[in-house]
Amino acid sequence: MESIITLEPVFKEKIWGGRKLETEFGYQIPDGPVGECWAISAHPNGDCTITSGEYAGKTLSWLWDVHRELFGNEGGDRFPLLIKIIDAKDDLSIQVHPDDAYAAEHENGSLGKRECWYVLSAEEGGSIIVGQRAHSREEFAQMVEEGRWSDLLNELPIKTGDFFQIDPGTVHAIKGGTVILESQQSSDVTYRVYDYDRKQDDGTLRPLHMQQALDVIDFEQVPPTSGAIDLGDAPVAQLESNSCYTVELVRVGEDGCPSALTMPTPYPFTCVSVVEGEGTCCGMPVKKGSHLLALSACDELAFEGAMTVVTSHL
Repeated sequence: MESIITLEPVFKEKIWGGRKLETEFGYQIPDGPVGECWAISAHPNGDCTITSGEYAGKTLSWLWDVHRELFGNEGGDRFPLLIKIIDAKDDLSIQVHPDDAYAAEHENGSLGKRECWYVLSAEEGGSIIVGQRAHSREEFAQMVEEGRWSDLLNELPIKTGDFFQIDPGTVHAIKGGTVILESQQSSDVTYRVYDYDRKQDDGTLRPLHMQQALDVIDFEQVPPTSGAIDLGDAPVAQLESNSCYTVELVRVGEDGCPSALTMPTPYPFTCVSVVEGEGTCCGMPVKKGSHLLALSACDELAFEGAMTVVTSHL
């Protein structure tokens, strides 16, 4: 039975994108500003094609629908996770995502969008927006109306290796000069609060979604003060675990960690992204920018080399 598959990434042109997906990761990307690599996705807006094994040429959504046994017969009407690399040459809009209940009701049955960010690189003096300081719809709307962004938004300094969990209802914005690996629910629902009045190629502004944003913002949330994480000495560190996903950082042959490592994967599937270095995974050559999807028949991942890997699973 198939145990590990590779996928063809889907690339997204974005007004704020750059070229680092080509220059730093070696992807063949379209011309223009490319902001996102959807590396492991079965979402209708970017359904990855399988590039290895007996199902090569089929899409990941097809595999989920037709061969659920390869995913341990996991329930659910769609492959639940989406793994991206985001290259923000310029600032992303100030935005917020809904939870499952709101998205199901207002966005044609979509999943909500819980996500998390592992910072792959950030420019010196870079920052990121996670959270806001208004205590009610009315206060938030008034502060936006008055343009009091520095009072409203929780802006933090960032550096390579920081990590942020972005729950539904969290106002956030990735700022220019930042590259992140994003692990998220399989959803493409974003409510923009502000987009800096910048024009698209055709001279129009991208739409804002203030009413939906006010509906979903979590005004009880306490904004974070830092994205720093303590990895400790162990080669595998859990970055986040919630009802949607568990995300781990795996260090092989780096920071005093062994150059060969085996980790059990007793899950319906495990998403594997190499974010630095190179080596092998279960004997397959991998390098920075490689993504693999380990299916339920894969009992363990065997890594060798010198690399940093991010894994995610249910």
